[in-house]
Amino acid sequence: MAPANLSRVTEFVLAGVSGRPELRVPLFLVFLAIYGLTVTGNLSIITLTCVDSRLRTPMYFFLQHLALINLGNSTVIAPKMLINFFVAKKSISYYECAAQLGAFLVCIVAEVSLLAAMAYDRYVAICNPLLYLVALSRHKCLLLVSLTYVYSLSTAIVTSLSVFSVSYCSCNVIDHFYCDTVPLLALSCSDTYLPKTVIFVSATTNLVCSMTVVLVSYFNIILSVLSLRSSEGRKKAFSTCASHLVAVTVFYGTLLFMYSQPRGNHSLDTDKMASVFYTLVIPMLNPMIYSLRSRDVRAASERLLTSLCCSFKSK
Repeated sequence: MAPANLSRVTEFVLAGVSGRPELRVPLFLVFLAIYGLTVTGNLSIITLTCVDSRLRTPMYFFLQHLALINLGNSTVIAPKMLINFFVAKKSISYYECAAQLGAFLVCIVAEVSLLAAMAYDRYVAICNPLLYLVALSRHKCLLLVSLTYVYSLSTAIVTSLSVFSVSYCSCNVIDHFYCDTVPLLALSCSDTYLPKTVIFVSATTNLVCSMTVVLVSYFNIILSVLSLRSSEGRKKAFSTCASHLVAVTVFYGTLLFMYSQPRGNHSLDTDKMASVFYTLVIPMLNPMIYSLRSRDVRAASERLLTSLCCSFKSK
């Protein structure tokens, strides 16, 4: 319990990305550009996979939901961060902070789970192509995505409740640009053993399970591709999973960089920079990775633009 002479926190203050005033405008412009590209890229992926019948395959169904999650993740963080560059009081209410943390956790856990589902999709497509539409029927894809959202929501609720079950007293300045678990718990004036345990178990379980699915899937994919006699066949097989492999490498590389650091060298500044990458930069990069590597997406974009141009000309 918090001491009786300490007032309970009703709002927090976000320190932001940098405390240097001369960097305010340049950083605002950089993050505004990143968020603009994120919204444009992910909305484009969602639109293309909805309107183009040739993209209604399991792979693009998962990509559509990855774009939705990336858009949600960035939107939970970026608008508030951009506003705080130009306001004197960078405050966020207690309940708004809890909502932001919960929404962020939903998105990040959903992305971890969905990347594993997409690795399984690539495994079936390359190793069992004849059974692809059976193993990943529309019903099974919907079930996988539904389970992803239910699991991420339940994980976010449990983790958020544990973080906000502790007491926050007089100190309310969060050394971060959004409400995250580690900088929040650093402000607590009560025992944080339980929430830290919940966070550790949840993060470890999610990362280990997801990475196991990804590694096993790609191990089998590599064995299957190497058994092909045709070099053209091997090249084509690798190209079908290249986009996902790049996205997985960037995402997990960032998370492993953050969580594998020794406690003695670990700092909130390091967390902050890693958070910029997986909350803002990766959601911007994913649409680019999939668009540049996928002929289907590029062809769908051309068809949509041609259709729009024709409809404007006919008016």
